[in-house]
Amino acid sequence: MRLYKKIDSTLRGQPAAELAAQLGALAAAGGGPAPLAVVAPAFPATGRVTLGGRVVVNGVLLEDTPLWARDHSYPSACLPEVLGGAGLAAEVIPLEVVHAGTAAVRARMEEALGRGVDAVVCDAAAEADLSTIAAASLLLGRALWVGSAGLAAALAALEGPADPPRPTLPPISGAVLTVVGSLAEVSRAQARALVEGLRVRHLPVPPATLRAGPEAPEWRAAAAFLAEALAGGRDVLLEMAMTPDPDLASGPFLAERLAALVQTVGDRVGALVLTGGETACALLGKLGIHGIRLVDEIEPGVPLGLTLGPLSIPVVTKAGAFGDGDTLLRCLRRLKEEL
Repeated sequence: MRLYKKIDSTLRGQPAAELAAQLGALAAAGGGPAPLAVVAPAFPATGRVTLGGRVVVNGVLLEDTPLWARDHSYPSACLPEVLGGAGLAAEVIPLEVVHAGTAAVRARMEEALGRGVDAVVCDAAAEADLSTIAAASLLLGRALWVGSAGLAAALAALEGPADPPRPTLPPISGAVLTVVGSLAEVSRAQARALVEGLRVRHLPVPPATLRAGPEAPEWRAAAAFLAEALAGGRDVLLEMAMTPDPDLASGPFLAERLAALVQTVGDRVGALVLTGGETACALLGKLGIHGIRLVDEIEPGVPLGLTLGPLSIPVVTKAGAFGDGDTLLRCLRRLKEEL
């Protein structure tokens, strides 16, 4: 069994506390020392790298980005310090060692394991660096991988079949509904590109409307707009409107309300594009979706799949901060190719 702990590339949530608990459980289950945690959150294809044990996003230290200002729970993004705060002994395998090759990285990992280090934080600035880290760690007797989709892809490339089967999507019947619930600036720019390109009917819904609920006139007007546009075969962008000072604590509640609005027209949607993890989880849950069969990757970090559940339709999911200004346009074009 190989165990991979998926974490957010910008350290949202509580990855250190979760990892400490995970290592403790593995040690207890195995009756001996826990495996070495190989920590490599870099995702170079989306501009996230690790240098000197610190997360860097598009050339800027994570602590200096809007992502950190909006959603963080650690004093810094220095990974050895983050892990140390959860009681884990951690040290960095610097980029120069990674560039020295698989043997050098493996030797450093084995030496750390022999000294009782809990976790090694691996610098990575390119896909090739993650491939080196993956190859070296696979040679260890025991390891627990901790990373984003970047390290996962590197491991899969080494361990997976050389030519895996590629499922296909059935023809899309109906309009595409794009839902933007993320507050990330990147997602808002992507939404503007959709609107400015005149590719969609635009429905911005203020948080006040979502809080008012289904009995409010403004809610009913939004639901009627959605139903009419989708029934007419028009692609729609449903966007939770930004406010000057958003209440981050109400994010899950607003995501649930946004999902409830979409639930009223679920049977008229031909395909979905969902931006923001809370938004995607809430909306798919409301529609009774219990899984996604992966089909393709439109671009790094933007998977395309087929929903599993009462509805079987194409779905694209995207983290709020992923992609460039035209990512949602490319998602729409890719889905329209399936018509």
